[in-house]
Amino acid sequence: MTLDEAVVELTTKTGPMRVHAYRRAGGGRRPGVVLYSEIYQQTGPIKRAALRLAGRGYLVAVPEIFHAELAPGTVLAYDKSGTDEGNRLKYDTPLSTFDDDAHTVLAWLASEGTGRVGAIGFCIGGHLAFRAALDPLTLGAACFYATDIHTDSLGRGRTSDSLRRVRDVRGELMMVWGRQDPHIPEEGRTAIRAALVEAGVKFSWHELNAVHAFMRDEGPRYDPALADIGYALALEMFARVLG
Repeated sequence: MTLDEAVVELTTKTGPMRVHAYRRAGGGRRPGVVLYSEIYQQTGPIKRAALRLAGRGYLVAVPEIFHAELAPGTVLAYDKSGTDEGNRLKYDTPLSTFDDDAHTVLAWLASEGTGRVGAIGFCIGGHLAFRAALDPLTLGAACFYATDIHTDSLGRGRTSDSLRRVRDVRGELMMVWGRQDPHIPEEGRTAIRAALVEAGVKFSWHELNAVHAFMRDEGPRYDPALADIGYALALEMFARVLG
């Protein structure tokens, strides 16, 4: 099997956004999935995650989430400097920019593929996938250890409204957590689940014995067995809701 890779430049309200696109070679319209990275943008682990999904028949788009401030193609390192810069950017980027960018890439996926689109993301990307689910185009979102939802603190001013807007979700949510993740403690997970139940959202909930970033296939936190479970859960949902 051969996978095609391309870089697409989409027009947004804050300038051009580079999107890395992956699909099986040979043409044909496919369901689309936007894959949201961690704060480091498209690192090696994120690209491999995209290729994994593309190999299962999806058109996968990885947007550069900090395109308004970073040069095209920028990848932050998995070190203190990269982490500090990524955290600065996630709290400096207006929430409206994240949402406008989400609609832009979702609409592109819908036009390029079958029209059926979903989202998946890790860490900040889990939160961005959650917010992508607020867009009516999104039929399903797989959110892995999504940060800043329980505190509603994503974006400039740290005043996001993700929990308050859960009733806007029309598709299906899949929430995956690590029980030993200090970034989303038990009380935070409990608050998120309660909000989803109260809003009547269709969702699945999975808590695994893992630390933060256990899906990242690089570094000491990686748990390959649990990562396989995570991908299997996401692919099962996408197969049902995207076709």
